[in-house]
Amino acid sequence: MTDDRRRIPEFYKLSVAERVRAVHERGIVTGRDFRALASGRHTLDLASADKMVENVVGVIGLPLGLGMNLIVNGQGYVVPMAVEEPSVIAALGSASKLIGEHGGFIAEATDPVLIGQIQIVDLPDIEAAQSAIVERRQEILNLANSFHPNMVARGGGAMDIELHVHPLRYSGKTTLVVHLLVDTRDAMGANLTNGMCEGVAPLIESITGGQVFLRILSNLTDRSLARARCTIPHSALGGNDYTGEQVRDGIVIAADFAAADPYRAATHNKGIMNGIDPVAIATGNDWRAIEAGAHAFAARGDRYTSLTEWRTDKEGNLCGSIEVPIKVGTVGAPLESNPTAALNMRLLGVDSATQLARVMASVGLAQNFAALRALATEGIQKGHMTLHARSVVTAAGVPKALFDDVLDRLVLSNEIKVWKAREIAAELEQDPGRPHLHGAGTGAEADAMGVGFGKVVLLGEHAVVYGRHAIGAPVPITVNAVVEDCDEGIHLIIPRWGVEYQLARNPKDRRSFERTAGVILDELGLSGRAMRIEVFSEVPRSMGLGGSAAMAVAIVRALDRHFHLGLSDEEVNRLAFEYETVAHGTPSGLDNTLACYGQPLIFRPGKPPLVEPLDIKTPIPAVIGMTGYEGLTAKTVGRVRMAWQQDQKLYEHLFDQIDALVLRGVQAIRDEDLSSLGELMNICHGMLNALQVSTPELEQLVDIARESGALGAKLTGGGGGGSIIAICDGDTGPVVSAIRSAGYQAVTVNLGAPLNGA
Repeated sequence: MTDDRRRIPEFYKLSVAERVRAVHERGIVTGRDFRALASGRHTLDLASADKMVENVVGVIGLPLGLGMNLIVNGQGYVVPMAVEEPSVIAALGSASKLIGEHGGFIAEATDPVLIGQIQIVDLPDIEAAQSAIVERRQEILNLANSFHPNMVARGGGAMDIELHVHPLRYSGKTTLVVHLLVDTRDAMGANLTNGMCEGVAPLIESITGGQVFLRILSNLTDRSLARARCTIPHSALGGNDYTGEQVRDGIVIAADFAAADPYRAATHNKGIMNGIDPVAIATGNDWRAIEAGAHAFAARGDRYTSLTEWRTDKEGNLCGSIEVPIKVGTVGAPLESNPTAALNMRLLGVDSATQLARVMASVGLAQNFAALRALATEGIQKGHMTLHARSVVTAAGVPKALFDDVLDRLVLSNEIKVWKAREIAAELEQDPGRPHLHGAGTGAEADAMGVGFGKVVLLGEHAVVYGRHAIGAPVPITVNAVVEDCDEGIHLIIPRWGVEYQLARNPKDRRSFERTAGVILDELGLSGRAMRIEVFSEVPRSMGLGGSAAMAVAIVRALDRHFHLGLSDEEVNRLAFEYETVAHGTPSGLDNTLACYGQPLIFRPGKPPLVEPLDIKTPIPAVIGMTGYEGLTAKTVGRVRMAWQQDQKLYEHLFDQIDALVLRGVQAIRDEDLSSLGELMNICHGMLNALQVSTPELEQLVDIARESGALGAKLTGGGGGGSIIAICDGDTGPVVSAIRSAGYQAVTVNLGAPLNGA
């Protein structure tokens, strides 16, 4: 499989469903595995667990994520990782991407040899015993291999014998230990090796005249070593006010500290195992044995030390290397009994135990690089707050319905503690009508908040991009932002979305949300100021409800209030449009205008655009139904643009028809003729379906709403997922209940009702 197919840009931005779909579309997982992941049927069931261990009462889960961008010996890998610790998978992806741009990892592994130990005590003559064992070495090996002829046929089996003599501390006697070196090929080989030791024990007793006591494998697998190395130019290491040389030298100093001090080395090596262990768990390997072997290997000399080495070469490059015992398997009962492990092994795409060991060593080195780089620059805690806050809210036992609200308020409080999360949850539970974030807290907090409104489009999306009219209305679902001073850098934090960035000073180095936020900061001349921008979004991400525009407006207003810029609404709206242009390419301007002014509008793009307030005399009862599948506006807008370019006459005619519906809809609203408005919405949805921006889930929601009494229902926003808007003649309850019963989300809104803060 080519590396390009294993590269999925901005994978972290996708929803879980989109990530699963993406790895399937690129052939990383089979259709069968795709269906298992999408449905959750890949997880270990209780009946299977009961056959694996004793006294089963349940099954514990771990998050399963994919480490991206790893390149080992020129081959790209998507790495399954089972781990509960925040930032581990992200750190691997970031480190692997940087290292991959400069050649990736070069790795090797020895044959997968396991050591079986046979302890002999009460020897009449220890030297004679050693000589006898050496003399009859081949006889012992032949007997051991007779127990596992299939392993021998695959090129493995007992390969050699070593002898070790140890004094026993309390008895004062001496013991002889026979090491049976067993190549287990692609099996983990623990049971196989133990069986060989048991099998040859009587022969060894007869040869030596002693008594065999312990006969068991060793987890210090120093005959099964994996090594990896990488080279990174110092010019690629700079950023966030640190030069490449500073970062390089800081990493080398930190690595030297670990090599010299066992207290530091323990944490240093734990960071390495942060990468190796999750791969072992995901692939069904014995991570406890790997841990024991790695730490024992690090302690072989006169003190416990580092498993990695970082140095500077003659050209000034940063060079890293790792040597670690990794004894793993790719076949056998542990894999076959756990469906997730088998799926992960197929996803990883390794052909042998040694290949898996090479990958795992590279992952360990990448994880070590990421940790050292953080320590040498901004510190290990930076960039972890939102993930830590989510863990705290979870640990506090906050109900799912309150989770996001508690998370937002917890981050805003700067008290990321379990007790604080519980306190906030208790306050919210006592107030079922919970106010929006910008309406909560002290007057000073409310004044500092910037607010942008979510929206729905009643008629005209997509056509509005091509100069036609649209009707949009804000909804009481908001994005709120606040700006605080900090010591250095510009930090963007969106707790609900798990986003936490420090903006790069160079616009070329900015990613995702950094680019859009950076446009605003550059325009306002604030890129050199140190600040923390915290964004609290009630608007679901990529649900067609104007979240990005609302965020832009909220950020601009928060900056305006914090730095006392005195921006007018027109200036706020203009900056938000520039933000939207970076985010979506060719926005109409409708979303940011609704987010800014918070009033129903008739809108038509242009220079200047037509922005006409639409008076809704009596608020319209409506229901927003959400599929839960994210629709990427830029993607659907691009798809329509491509179709328009191929047949402009056809699509211009279709846009004219949508425009005619909009103008009739304006009159229906003014006449308070909801039946006619609903019919126009139904027709408009059919036209949007013809534009191929609908989905089966959106169609199902539209059908559910109509069958439950809605006067009209259609998708709202870009489509490709996202949401619908349905209007009702009075009671919205039946529509809400039907949508929720089908497993989707539903929210009641009154279009045209006054909005707090508008």
